[in-house]
Amino acid sequence: MVVQADGDGAPAIGMPSGASEQEAQRLRLILEAAPSAMLMVDRSGHVVLINAQAEQLFGIGRARLLEMEVEDLIPRRSRAAHHTYRSRYLARPAARPMGAGRDLYGLRGDGTEVPIEIGLNPITIGEESFVLASVIDISERLATQAALESVGRDSLRRSILASMPCSVVATDLEGRILAANPATEVLLGYPEAELVGQPLGRLYSGPGHGGRAADLPAVATGEEREVDYRRRDGSTVAVGEVISPVIDDDGGVVTGYLAVAFDITKRVEARARVAYLASHDSLTGLPNRATLTRHLEEAIREAERKQELVALLLLDVDHFKRVNDSLGHHAGDRLLLGLADRLRHTAQDRDLVARLGGDEFVVVICGLTRIDEVTARVDRLAAALPGSVTVDNREVLATASIGCAVYPDHGRSPAHMLKHADIAMYRAKAAGRNNLRWYDESMGADGSDKLVLSTALQQALDREGELSVAYQPQVDLATGTLVGFEALARWSSPALGVVPPDRFIPVAEDSGLIAHLGAHVLRQACRDAVTLREELDLPLRMAVNVSPRQFARSTWLDELDAALADSGLDPAALELEITEGTLMDDDNDVRLVLHELKSIGTRIVVDDFGQGYSSLAYLTRFPVDKLKIDREFVRRIAATHADAAVIDAILAMSHALGMRVAAEGVETREQVDYLSARGCDEAQGFYYGEGVPLPEVARHAHLLAASAHPSPSRAEGLM
Repeated sequence: MVVQADGDGAPAIGMPSGASEQEAQRLRLILEAAPSAMLMVDRSGHVVLINAQAEQLFGIGRARLLEMEVEDLIPRRSRAAHHTYRSRYLARPAARPMGAGRDLYGLRGDGTEVPIEIGLNPITIGEESFVLASVIDISERLATQAALESVGRDSLRRSILASMPCSVVATDLEGRILAANPATEVLLGYPEAELVGQPLGRLYSGPGHGGRAADLPAVATGEEREVDYRRRDGSTVAVGEVISPVIDDDGGVVTGYLAVAFDITKRVEARARVAYLASHDSLTGLPNRATLTRHLEEAIREAERKQELVALLLLDVDHFKRVNDSLGHHAGDRLLLGLADRLRHTAQDRDLVARLGGDEFVVVICGLTRIDEVTARVDRLAAALPGSVTVDNREVLATASIGCAVYPDHGRSPAHMLKHADIAMYRAKAAGRNNLRWYDESMGADGSDKLVLSTALQQALDREGELSVAYQPQVDLATGTLVGFEALARWSSPALGVVPPDRFIPVAEDSGLIAHLGAHVLRQACRDAVTLREELDLPLRMAVNVSPRQFARSTWLDELDAALADSGLDPAALELEITEGTLMDDDNDVRLVLHELKSIGTRIVVDDFGQGYSSLAYLTRFPVDKLKIDREFVRRIAATHADAAVIDAILAMSHALGMRVAAEGVETREQVDYLSARGCDEAQGFYYGEGVPLPEVARHAHLLAASAHPSPSRAEGLM
């Protein structure tokens, strides 16, 4: 956990486990709104987050507070004992309300001490544990209590009571009110005359308050308790109340009681806010992982007792990083809020909708007895989820990959159900996203688990022969001739068999192995490009994908130079395909790298264009040679006029800006004719052939050449 400065100079928490900077800022704002001093402390005792009230209480500036340990804020004489208490608390963390535990003193920046009261709440952010402390200055309360100890002896009792800021009510031994100070009328609205002669119990709201005469000796301990008083207008107010016996100085006999009360509404609100923060996601307001786990445990116990089923759906937002990269994190937050709202309205009252963090949501469905009921409910929810979400006046398509696990078949604990739903969700992503998959045992056995794949992929990168490169042809639509290939990574594992790219590429991205995998493909593709150009005697281009992680590596340009030098490939024959997200970072480093690539002669291609929500005008800032229209638009050419219109617009504006345009995912003659008629320059897809290993490329190229024929003329297609 680190603390950094945001754009306004105010510290912002550096959230772990993928939490966004916006969520960290939101947490800081929530604590700033708390009426009491708030400090967040990590397991080592370091202060990692504070609010303005903490600065005021301790008289220490924010920057200095964030450099301190919590023991620095208490007197030296108490530090060893506090350290021991903190260690015991962290071993068994639990919420500790205000008024519980030990009396403490805080040490202010000027060396003075201030009596304080602390409430503690454990809180988990990502995988890290913290303690959120609410601190209240109780100087005024102690002063009031001290003054009350002398009330029975002081002849100026009435004037003292009148000056008290807290409500003070005096009773006889039977609990009948004898006097009340002006602060009581301010707090409750009762004039003193209206209260005198009434039982003390009249002040309380609800039973069990201990205000009856028989109960007073037991509650008159001088210790604070929290109760609700009822005002004259019928409303209630939470108070901290201390009831003490009034002792006769002469004989030490109890002659009555004093009830001192002060408004603790802000304390209760702060405690509720902290409790809410500990159990709910700060962005969406949905229950968080901890609340989900507790709910799931209860649901499983009830299902076991009633012989019912519990379904757990784990949803992962498709292409969420692309939205963050292209539109910014604030847009990603708006998308998550839109999906959270859609899930709330789709789920039934008994269902639980929670956010695990990042772009993952969970829905728990209970109370069903037959698997067909579960299937019907899950299918309805999955069908209602896809759709557009308005983000900054843009319509962003939102879909999710869903994995489903059912108690008892797929797990009898929250941990097992979440794990199995995660595996099923990962299989849904591998199947092309915007999908739902039910868990079955074969998923765990065949290596679908991300950890298994990540470990195996690391081993494959260290070995020879497991990873290879396949080459998919790219065709000029005007002439039908072969103009190049795209290099595609392939993996054949001895343990897992042939692993499809849509399974191992996401794992490589998540685990950070994508940079090593990309470097391997680049070296092999450059060598094979030289072989193919010589063997086929054609000026073929080789397209290689460059991941954002790979692009950001400081050593990447050196790796590229080495691949070109070792292979002898002409840089002009190499096309480097980058994502829109890489460009949308829009910093000087990106610009410098792109211009360096152009200076050595390589061609720059923007891959999957259209799904990242950027604009062609934006791309004019960069030296881009070609755009590749995302396969989803191509696939839906015949289905929707809207997608066809998008393609038309991309083609028209790209050509006006001097960029070539290629379409990927071309599978039918209808798509070929449509694209050719509108001036698309190149195409790639199963219509022309799938990716094949190097030894088979020449044969496929000859077959393609034999069947090649120009597409219908563009003029003819436009008529």
